[in-house]
Amino acid sequence: MMGGVPARTILAALLTVLALATTVGCGVLRRNRHVPADLVPVFQAAVTAYGGGLSAAQLAAQAWVESRFNPRAVSRAGAQGIMQFLPATWREVGLDGNHDGQADPMDPYDAIPTAAYYESRLARQVAGLPGDRISLILAAYNAGPDAVRAAGGIPDIDETRRYVARVHTWAVTYADQL
Repeated sequence: MMGGVPARTILAALLTVLALATTVGCGVLRRNRHVPADLVPVFQAAVTAYGGGLSAAQLAAQAWVESRFNPRAVSRAGAQGIMQFLPATWREVGLDGNHDGQADPMDPYDAIPTAAYYESRLARQVAGLPGDRISLILAAYNAGPDAVRAAGGIPDIDETRRYVARVHTWAVTYADQL
């Protein structure tokens, strides 16, 4: 007994917490998160058109990690839209993905193809560095290609390492949806 509570009860409670933590970590509870149905073909077409190296599931996972699929998201740093483009990056690479005459980072039909296009550029910029190609592209999207090249791989930035890991985890969740 520990403080009046049988050790067996404490052990059972700890095993329950451990099982729940493992379940959440493995993505079992994430199955309730779905890629918005109207965006599934957009992710697929973007990957087909620009082939930046990411799969449609990885691109969708990136959108979830960036904005939780919120096309109106704006970060404290000023990043905008579902794919969280900074204004300077958008000015450089923004595409009119839906051909309505306006390239808008707040429009998922523009932002998703732009992200795939931008990642095809990032893939070339980090080519030749050691490590997993997809992780390098994701790190470059998050921290910038200069930071990745300067580090000779994924930079030792906690936010970037967490970002890469989260996108990989969510991509597994979305693989069967895309």
